[in-house]
Amino acid sequence: MRLCKMAVRGGLTNSCEKKRSKKQRRNAEFQRIARRDKKAFFSDQCKEIEEKNRMGKTRDLFKKIRDTKGTFHAKMGSIKDRNGMDLTEAEDIKKRWQEYTEELYKKDLHNSDNHDGVITHLEPDILECEVKWALESITTNKARGGDGIPLELFQILKDDAVKVLHSICQQIWKTQQWPQDWKRSVFIPIPKKGNAKECSNYCTIALISHATKVMLKIVQARLQQYMNRELPDVQAGFRKGRGNRDQIANIRWIMEKAREFQRSIYFCFIDYAKTFDCVDHNKLWKILKEMGIPDHLICLLRNLYADQEATIRTGHGTTDWFQIGKGVHQGCILSPCLFVYLNSMQSTS
Repeated sequence: MRLCKMAVRGGLTNSCEKKRSKKQRRNAEFQRIARRDKKAFFSDQCKEIEEKNRMGKTRDLFKKIRDTKGTFHAKMGSIKDRNGMDLTEAEDIKKRWQEYTEELYKKDLHNSDNHDGVITHLEPDILECEVKWALESITTNKARGGDGIPLELFQILKDDAVKVLHSICQQIWKTQQWPQDWKRSVFIPIPKKGNAKECSNYCTIALISHATKVMLKIVQARLQQYMNRELPDVQAGFRKGRGNRDQIANIRWIMEKAREFQRSIYFCFIDYAKTFDCVDHNKLWKILKEMGIPDHLICLLRNLYADQEATIRTGHGTTDWFQIGKGVHQGCILSPCLFVYLNSMQSTS
């Protein structure tokens, strides 16, 4: 009887070992095939990316890269309070972000704006073709603003959207009063170099509604003629047809000439801290006036920046709305233009 039981056990053990061995072989074969197919898949993807790069299809190239590597979702962990203590609770983190941003954009009390807000002598009316051009010139696949309306909706509605937006823009143009929703922005903190726990090591990008961008595009186009007339030729940044490549070419030319004539040269690179965040509104309006910008356009900008509100979108939710007293927003269409005005005139003076 005992021998019989031992024989049965031995048979079951051998059978289990055979099954286990067979399972291991199949698993190894599956892993080998999966690695082979994965390698082949990424090889095909790389070939397609290289082909798009060779053909100069930049948009398709970066879209393919994003699709291949997947979307990166930045996670915002703990941050430090003003005393350097770590904050880990969601509500504390949100309060700290609001505290920091409110302080960053707080208006100087001694710089009061006594502008009455209304100009009677108006510039020529906005045309429907300007609204249509503004809609078509806004880049697609961009994040939505606080209203949650995608740009593609306006593109689907076509002429109907143009008529509605033209009516709204024309109303703003005549009254110089902006809808409060259009003066609200959602700030997204983007980490820069340095300690990610310090709020000061983030830049804040403003998400603005696409409807607002249409009006801002039109205002920017009206300002452009004055910008081209007043700004010096050495200003290359944020100007159509120019860029950093022009300054790089100038630097190379200077270096070549210095080497040719055996001269010493010195370069000074200035990195402004919180460049867009510290623009004083009253100084900006004064400089625009000195540059000959029409009072109507200045009034529009003044009323746009008056009583502005913002909220911070963190990984733990959004903060309460708070007032913006200075600075121009990173992510706003007009911000580079306005900053160049201010910086250029201050440098000249």
